[in-house]
Amino acid sequence: MNPNVIIMDHPLITHKITIMRQTETGTKQFRELAREIATLMGYESMRDLPLEDVEIETPLTKTVQKELSGKKLAFVPILRAGLGMLDGVLDLVPSAKVGHIGLYRDHETLEPHEYYCKLPDDIDKRQVIVLDPMLATGGSGAAAVTFIKQRGCRNIKFMSIIAAPEGIKRLSEEHPDIQIYVGCLDERLNENGYILPGLGDAGDRIFGTK
Repeated sequence: MNPNVIIMDHPLITHKITIMRQTETGTKQFRELAREIATLMGYESMRDLPLEDVEIETPLTKTVQKELSGKKLAFVPILRAGLGMLDGVLDLVPSAKVGHIGLYRDHETLEPHEYYCKLPDDIDKRQVIVLDPMLATGGSGAAAVTFIKQRGCRNIKFMSIIAAPEGIKRLSEEHPDIQIYVGCLDERLNENGYILPGLGDAGDRIFGTK
């Protein structure tokens, strides 16, 4: 496995994904689980954020402690399902900037098409974490990272709750310089490009649509 691909093995993430998969899990609970898993995954994916010394005063004394250096972080959910993960990571870093990339998948070719892209003006100076619950064919993920790189950004991570081997392969081959964080690696894609065993259409289940 590529060392830049990190498969989560935390029991809480595994447990929550199992509940997400189940047909009887309703929209409200599914949405809550997506947020909770994003928080747990975000905690791990941001463990290398740079720190700097800062002098503060406690009730007892002055002291030099550490805080995030520069706070140059941005989250970029891939619309629309990626929005289900956004609040979970913003809970960890509320001051982060947020961009959005809108992509839809052609049902014939399974290739992504852009319909919206709005990123922070200083995206090239930020560490970016791309959010998408499902890494299936890898086409949308690879396209989103390409759009961000075209704005000059080189410090990029990708975070997905469930991934297929085909998606990881494509994303890591097209962008070998980024880290990919995955909550669970599933078996394969079916003939329609959906992850098996998967959890269905994440966007539909987050927003209660069909």
